[in-house]
Amino acid sequence: MENITAEQMEALETMAEFNDRLLKNLPTIIEELSGNRQEDTDQYQKSIIDAINWEIAVTNSTLDVLNQEKMRVDREDFNRKMQDLNAALSSGRDAGIADALKALIPCFEQLGAAAREVIA
Repeated sequence: MENITAEQMEALETMAEFNDRLLKNLPTIIEELSGNRQEDTDQYQKSIIDAINWEIAVTNSTLDVLNQEKMRVDREDFNRKMQDLNAALSSGRDAGIADALKALIPCFEQLGAAAREVIA
């Protein structure tokens, strides 16, 4: 993996740590959007979506490294589920957003595992 740049490794290290926090927060926002809304749910949702967008940006800039020796991240599956999330966000329906976020959890678990494997 000599093609990995220092910047890509640093980005993957940061994302691996960040990914753990995202995965811990997803069940909470899913619960809130599934009928247990709190007064800060909208702000919390925005921060989760910002975190997802950040991870997607890092993934896009490091995907060649993540999948260098083998396919670790299924980009097509990830993209489909992100499109579902975007559609749910556009609809504004809490239940739809919650379902789309639930569907993304395995993708983010896979992404975190891939990042940790590459930086190990």
